[in-house]
Amino acid sequence: MVHNKKEFTGGLVALVLFFVVLFYMFQPMFNGLNSMAYLDALYNSISKGSVYYIPMANDEAEKVSGKDVNLVLHYVDENIAAQSAAQMAAAGVAAEVKGTDVEVAGSLKAILSASIADADYMYHNDGDSVSAKYDGINPRRASYNWWVTLGQIDRALSHQEDFAAAKVVNTVQTRAVETAYNYFKIEPMHISDKLGTVIFSLAFYVFYTLWYGYAILWVFEGWGLRLSH
Repeated sequence: MVHNKKEFTGGLVALVLFFVVLFYMFQPMFNGLNSMAYLDALYNSISKGSVYYIPMANDEAEKVSGKDVNLVLHYVDENIAAQSAAQMAAAGVAAEVKGTDVEVAGSLKAILSASIADADYMYHNDGDSVSAKYDGINPRRASYNWWVTLGQIDRALSHQEDFAAAKVVNTVQTRAVETAYNYFKIEPMHISDKLGTVIFSLAFYVFYTLWYGYAILWVFEGWGLRLSH
């Protein structure tokens, strides 16, 4: 039995309207995107605009200028090993493939600089320039190869207790290569470009959450369910 019909009805109406709005939020109203997908793309673009780490990565690479390495890198797949060796060879480093292993000898900075250059292309969504360097390889695959290779170099240098150089490699791997890979094909944008939309979306999120909460509260209180001590 309903304890307070006015409160119950108000809560029920608010709850119905909540789901009506939710239904329209999932309609393709923004160039074929629903509001959720649109905001997801918007916030991805805004976050990309604040993670351009390429200049910092180049500064890090300078710390190992003049350092040569002689390492054996272990891969889980022969194809990745061969592609990675070809990419390092294009950077002027000796890379000999032996099954899933690659013996590398040469400038560490040359390897890092090549991976950073490709990451810069990827950040600016210029995958064609990456493919052109490596006989048409998929740009995402090339970036993945760099990510795996730098991870292997990091481990090898750490095993040699060359932790300073390993830290530089890890920074380039995570800040330049990984970030560029994750944001490939996303257009960068500064928050000031869509400040009004950002403020509205955050305010609406808070309002919409409270809307649902109060609707449920009114329904149950109107129904006669209350918390008591």
